[in-house]
Amino acid sequence: MTDHFALLDEPRRPWIDPELLKEKFLALSSQVHPDRVHQSSAAERKDAGEHYAGLNQAYNCLREPKERLRHLLELELGKKPKDIQNIPPELMDSAFEISRACKDADALLAEKEKTTSAILKVRFFERGQECVDKLQTIQRKINEQRDVLLTELKEMNPEWEAEKMRSLERVEEIYRLLGYSARWTQQIQERIVELSL
Repeated sequence: MTDHFALLDEPRRPWIDPELLKEKFLALSSQVHPDRVHQSSAAERKDAGEHYAGLNQAYNCLREPKERLRHLLELELGKKPKDIQNIPPELMDSAFEISRACKDADALLAEKEKTTSAILKVRFFERGQECVDKLQTIQRKINEQRDVLLTELKEMNPEWEAEKMRSLERVEEIYRLLGYSARWTQQIQERIVELSL
């Protein structure tokens, strides 16, 4: 398995400053960018292309907190973290709220789809906007919960090497929580887009 941290010359830690990571990626990738090596030999171009692709893959993995944690756990534990399907008790209220809001949005969309009258469709605009507002409120809550998790990851960095073995379990929990956050965000954004059409 490729160590994306090593490829981008980053220490294995749960938190990476996104702007510094981007700067490092741009500096490293500019050295092997196809525009820079176009006059090199075929073998050198091939090597540069493979290295450039590897840097892109590493950057895309490490810039996303959930993917970075998955990769970190794979490297440290030697296996992929398990995806547990049971929603943690602390997220049950959020899960029910999101489920209800998505079902309400789906019902409104189905009702709107059946309506053929232009005048009646106009009435759906206001109801749709109310639904979008509700979904956006829920999305803000999800974002706040996600920000708390990211802050926790950032706070782990200074003591990571000394506390790594004790912290891996919590990193795995945060990985799963970020997974719920990503899934819920996707579900909410899909409904918002559909309601906005």
